[in-house]
Amino acid sequence: MKSKLFNVVLARPPITLEPVNKNIRFLRENAGWTQRELAGKLQVKTPVIGSYEEGRSIPPVLMVLKIADLFKIDLEAILRLDISSNTKKFLKSRVTRGKEVLSITVTSDNEENVELVNHKAAAGYSNGYSDPEFIKELPKIQIPTLPRNHTYRGFEISGDSMIPVKPGDIIIGRYVENFEEIQNGGTYVILTQFQGIVYKRVYNFLDIGRLLLVSDNRLYDPYTIDVTEVRELWCFVARITFSEENIDAPSGKVLDFLATKLVEQLKNEK
Repeated sequence: MKSKLFNVVLARPPITLEPVNKNIRFLRENAGWTQRELAGKLQVKTPVIGSYEEGRSIPPVLMVLKIADLFKIDLEAILRLDISSNTKKFLKSRVTRGKEVLSITVTSDNEENVELVNHKAAAGYSNGYSDPEFIKELPKIQIPTLPRNHTYRGFEISGDSMIPVKPGDIIIGRYVENFEEIQNGGTYVILTQFQGIVYKRVYNFLDIGRLLLVSDNRLYDPYTIDVTEVRELWCFVARITFSEENIDAPSGKVLDFLATKLVEQLKNEK
């Protein structure tokens, strides 16, 4: 076993400057950002990004770690892999999610809670989703019929983009670890980097690193987002609503007819 591991280590390509600077440029351009925008996200000056991309300087280790975290890819991919020539492998590293980054709470019986992200908590969830203390303070709901081999979370919906789902309804979502599990046309709650929490139908275009988000209310235009913008993905499991569905009421003539028949029936029973 040790011999095999030793051989694998020796077979790895060495770390050189060329892949790193090429990868930084590729990642930035793939995200559609200017050098100035990337510099702002990394909290450095714009010429610093230019020097990295042009190979005039080597980014320090902490900076490479920040870049890997920003683009949600493996650190070794940035250091050793020519990402532009290995797009499929690159996309694979971007779309994999693991439960190690998901904060949860458990009951006294060591069973996972279903935390509720209500309107009050929605704004803070964008920053606190991975903070155990923030998750600990969320309201908890119990749904005994849910299979216990998954992680679930409830999200209170705002807006009317997914009719007949109404503002105030709660969508119960199952945590999705890998974007390749996405079922085209299914509905998902998505925590995004720039838009916060959204609930949409999702279509998988992972070959180009994007997701298509579609509203059931056709007044809202569909749009795409880069997979690197997604922080969490929750597949629809159940909906909790607190009002009746909109059912067309019978016309006045129908109601008059039914009332007349009821009166006749009552008279006959006397």
